[in-house]
Amino acid sequence: MNPVKSIRTNQQALLREVRDYVMIALGMLLYSIGWTVFLLPNKIMTGGVPGIASIIYFAIKLPVQYVYFGANVFLLVLAIKILGWKFSIKTIYGVCMLTLSLEVVQAITKGVWMLHDQPFMACVLGASICGTGLGIAFSSNGSAGGTDIVAAIINKYKDITLGRVMMILDTIIITSSYVVLRDWERVVYGFVTLFVTSFMLDQIVNSARQSVQFFIISKKYQEIGHAINAMHRGVTVIDTVGMYTGQPQKMIFVLAKKRQSTTIFRIINDIDPSAFISQSAVIGVYGHGFDHLKVKQKKHGTAAVEEAHELGV
Repeated sequence: MNPVKSIRTNQQALLREVRDYVMIALGMLLYSIGWTVFLLPNKIMTGGVPGIASIIYFAIKLPVQYVYFGANVFLLVLAIKILGWKFSIKTIYGVCMLTLSLEVVQAITKGVWMLHDQPFMACVLGASICGTGLGIAFSSNGSAGGTDIVAAIINKYKDITLGRVMMILDTIIITSSYVVLRDWERVVYGFVTLFVTSFMLDQIVNSARQSVQFFIISKKYQEIGHAINAMHRGVTVIDTVGMYTGQPQKMIFVLAKKRQSTTIFRIINDIDPSAFISQSAVIGVYGHGFDHLKVKQKKHGTAAVEEAHELGV
């Protein structure tokens, strides 16, 4: 590999890592604001490991820190084994940043009680901010620990959104809190918090993964193609024939992230303002630089033969 190109690649990788850690810190700060300023003062139930720890505390008075720590240690062991050290390191970093952010936000907002007479509005605003924070952290390959780890593990093998997995887990946790608390109002507000948080999480994560496709017809297709290649996006040139003119021409096919659309339009406009462009959204793009396929692998060889014998085939 060209030494200059190798250095540039390493620099880009380092910048991406730095960006991830900065965005995780921002996400945890937002989460701490939503939780500390809106949810906790209004005694609104939440899900996840904190919810489990609270239920156990109310039931048998076992200190919440023991349950929270034990649960996260177990989940982090699973994360290291299944998701790898990279995810786990960022998860540990996320947990530390959330702890630090809680201390800072609580110190700054000490005595501040937002919307104390409007618990529903506090619930919606707090959950929206928390969901946004979690979405930013997940989009940067981070996590706040707890049930986020379970959601990330399931999402790795199944094509189920992170928000949906967390909704299922937290529904069980919040519903079970009634057995101990005997307070349906807290349960209802907990469900509202759950729905809004999950919705915001999916919106943030999916917006970062949305892709678009371009079909571009231009006589300057080579210049346009090379300029788009410089964005680290693949370009395919297709031979076409105009039905009306009968003349052969070149058409460029490009798949890119939605956030890169504006840059691509600017490139085309700078090189060939008269180019014909078709842009459309795509449901999913799988492969290098995009999402990974999450499907069950077919059985091969001995395993398939043994299963066939068991079925009498």
